[in-house]
Amino acid sequence: MSRFAFAAIALFATAAPALAEFQPVREERNFRALVEGRELTRFGVRLQVLPQGEIRGRGFGVQVGGRWEWRNGYFCRTLEFGSSGDPYNCQLVLRNGSTLRFVSDQGQGDSADLRLRNPS
Repeated sequence: MSRFAFAAIALFATAAPALAEFQPVREERNFRALVEGRELTRFGVRLQVLPQGEIRGRGFGVQVGGRWEWRNGYFCRTLEFGSSGDPYNCQLVLRNGSTLRFVSDQGQGDSADLRLRNPS
């Protein structure tokens, strides 16, 4: 996640449940089942992770797009927002109920929690 995107998400992050409560999503089919037909949301951010490998949505009034693939148990993606972008990064995905936590750099970097919601 780029410094800008992470900073934006971190600005509205609230206290998250302890890491022990999150369980890893290891299989692509499980990840797809979680996000299919749903939005990932968090204060001012609404994203869809689409089956054909596309990411679409808006973040703080700016169009967001990108590409994704599942590689070796990680969600790997690029993001573009406004005139900026975020380079390819593979992220560990963890789940706690309807919250997905994305941890950059294969689980070694910064994290962001997004809620799964049905589109309105």
